[in-house]
Amino acid sequence: MSGSTKTMGVLTVASLVVVTAYTVALGSNGWLWFGWVVLGLVTVGLLVSKPT
Repeated sequence: MSGSTKTMGVLTVASLVVVTAYTVALGSNGWLWFGWVVLGLVTVGLLVSKPT
């Protein structure tokens, strides 16, 4: 796993924590969840496209 893929993974997990905390504190925001899903899909795409 390359450095950029690890960074994207950490960013994805950190953003999930932030979005979840926002949802608990202030209520759900669909755009935040949509953004997190897109970020997750980009991260998965990086993982799949990298040669082993």
